[in-house]
Amino acid sequence: MRGYLAYFAKRFGQFALVVFIGVNLAYVITHATPIDPVEQSIAVVTSFGNTAPEAIEHMRRSLQELYGLKGTPWEQYVTFWSRILRGDFGPSLSAFPTPVSTLIARALPWTAGLLIISTLITWALGNWLGGLAGYYQKNRTLKAMGVIAMALHPVPYYIVALALLVAFGFLWPILPIGGGSAMNIQQGWNWTFISSVIKHSILPALSLILLGLGSWFLGMRSLVSNVVTEDYVVYAEVAGVDSGRILNSYVMRNALVPQVTGLAMSLGGIFNGAVITEKVFGYPGLGSLLVDAVYAGDYGLVLGVTTVSILGVSVCVLVIDLLYPLLDPRVQVS
Repeated sequence: MRGYLAYFAKRFGQFALVVFIGVNLAYVITHATPIDPVEQSIAVVTSFGNTAPEAIEHMRRSLQELYGLKGTPWEQYVTFWSRILRGDFGPSLSAFPTPVSTLIARALPWTAGLLIISTLITWALGNWLGGLAGYYQKNRTLKAMGVIAMALHPVPYYIVALALLVAFGFLWPILPIGGGSAMNIQQGWNWTFISSVIKHSILPALSLILLGLGSWFLGMRSLVSNVVTEDYVVYAEVAGVDSGRILNSYVMRNALVPQVTGLAMSLGGIFNGAVITEKVFGYPGLGSLLVDAVYAGDYGLVLGVTTVSILGVSVCVLVIDLLYPLLDPRVQVS
């Protein structure tokens, strides 16, 4: 138990360091842009007519405090971290005065639901088919699947998204091509809204599944192809152990360990293709929110979305690191 606590402390320290460095890099990059949200807001207000210089100066001071840009660069940096620890990213420039945290809270469930479900389906299906292809290497159907997986793997996300959009939105219009749900439905935990959300998520989720399937399939097939040559697998086959049991208990279980790490990275990667996919299908998630923020020069919103992404990746990797000793006894925790 003491060894695992030391292992936990080490991994948590690495997690904190990664988050700290990542957020600092995001802060430096966003603040290096030439866009000044204070002056941009003042320009919008003064464009409607003449404004007294005293009122403009008072507005400038208020906005500097509101955006955390008051004082020296060090004071601004301290203010930034004090707000981050409270989950306060300030107001959005493009949707003023709505707080950035509110915009992220609205968009995060859409992206999380889309990516988590599609990633889990892709991971389970890709590893299952890849495991079968690696074990039953002479099966023609599985060989054909390998060829298809290799063909789809290098295709950009937006190509598949546009192809699905044309196929099921125009040529055979059976699925909605934009939005997260029907506009005339009130959001809530009712079947009408839930069914509408599921229907609108089919095309963006399918575009992610089709391309993600190839990498998991090829990776698992390669891992299983190496595991089947191990002595304990050969001995089990010679001893007459059922092939299904060998595949599930001896081969797949050992080959899945590195795939679990990949799953953590995929779940943590809030964007990972969803930026373009969400924009193509008009899906109201973090990807669309980030693109709109970049176009509007809303660096506060960009910084907020980036910080949430860094935290998502780091938390998922931390959880998998903590579960590794339970999944693989070979991992030393002492």
